[in-house]
Amino acid sequence: MTDTWQTIVRLAGRLEDHSDLPREQRILLQLLKIQEEAGEVAEAVIGAMGQNPRKGHSHTWDDVEAEVCDVIVTGMVALARMNPDAEAMFARHMDRIASRDLVAQDEVGDGQMVSGGRASAMGQRS
Repeated sequence: MTDTWQTIVRLAGRLEDHSDLPREQRILLQLLKIQEEAGEVAEAVIGAMGQNPRKGHSHTWDDVEAEVCDVIVTGMVALARMNPDAEAMFARHMDRIASRDLVAQDEVGDGQMVSGGRASAMGQRS
């Protein structure tokens, strides 16, 4: 198990130990937590773009990135709470995505892959 997944499993265990709700309800609430975190991404984007008249530029793009990380972690914790073999399940899913979406692109060789120092979608970093 990777360090990341060890941390995720520990976080999931901590949440499990904290609640006495039935398993179905614990999972449902964890899934709703993903949406809550996604809302925080939206709030950070609005703040980074200065589009809330009351708050102005209340966030940075670093804040947006941190909120996106929170969404990812929350999703991983949800998966770990649902499936005791979450790491392997996630790896299989990533393999399917790569096979579906990257193999054909690699064969075309169109040079559109964004990684290894190319600009991010928002053009903020390389």
